[in-house]
Amino acid sequence: MGETIATDRVAVSMTVNGQVTEAGVEARLLLAHFLREEAGLAGVRIGCDTTSCGACAVLLDGGAVKSCTLFAVQAAGRTVTTIEGLTGHGQDLHPVQAAFREEHALQCGFCTSGFVMATLELLGNNPDPTEHEVREGLSGNLCRCTGYTNIVSAALRAARTMRPIKEDPE
Repeated sequence: MGETIATDRVAVSMTVNGQVTEAGVEARLLLAHFLREEAGLAGVRIGCDTTSCGACAVLLDGGAVKSCTLFAVQAAGRTVTTIEGLTGHGQDLHPVQAAFREEHALQCGFCTSGFVMATLELLGNNPDPTEHEVREGLSGNLCRCTGYTNIVSAALRAARTMRPIKEDPE
């Protein structure tokens, strides 16, 4: 996990969006707070602290997790990707982000980063989901502004965009 610095502090090091991030933190510091406070990543939202809303979702070693219920020490030595890490400076949006924009799948935007990260995991496990599978796959995330129709449409659009093109068998 990490070496003890002081009575209640632990040295934590993880790769966040391709960069090693290190800090001495309280052992009970949540990953969401580590990412916001130590790494300066405001795209990790804190909405409920109980895993109910999914706004804090990040990818941990490629799988979506709700960072409000993991301690930073649990992510030590691992790879974390946040919404900020999906594209580099000056690059186009990630296909999932572009689909959310094109389908108008956000209003206030508070939940959007969590939905994008959950969509990435969903499409990583199922590149060609049905509407029902998208709704089920995103059911751990809450949006207080929309009726989810555009969010589901965005996930389906991203799936179509990201799906490998099949060659004509001739």
